[in-house]
Amino acid sequence: VQVVGDRFIFQSEVLFATGSSDIGEDGQRQLAAFADTLKNIAARIPTNIDWLLRVDGHTDKHPYHGGLGTNWELSTARAIAVVKFLIDQGIPPNRLVAAGFAEFRPLAEGDSDDILRRNRRIELKLDQR
Repeated sequence: VQVVGDRFIFQSEVLFATGSSDIGEDGQRQLAAFADTLKNIAARIPTNIDWLLRVDGHTDKHPYHGGLGTNWELSTARAIAVVKFLIDQGIPPNRLVAAGFAEFRPLAEGDSDDILRRNRRIELKLDQR
């Protein structure tokens, strides 16, 4: 997990197998730890602040041809899987939102394996409504 400014970034490979929206065991452990941290933070947020956690799914620019359809569906399905997992960990559903960005918000441009890997990610961002 990387913390970049106001975002927590999980590389997709940490959470998901290639082309899958099922969270793996290692990913579940990391997300459970994140959920515990978020619950501690949320307990200290003043009640007059209407916060939410945005879960953004991102893919690389290679076309996805798997069972989920396109990069749009894959990125969104992964974001929804993370939201559902966080709900199971005790994060209130009204505090969560899932969004899929497909390949259209890359962190870096290029075709190297490292750049493609960096662009495949889940970003978590605390926000206000």
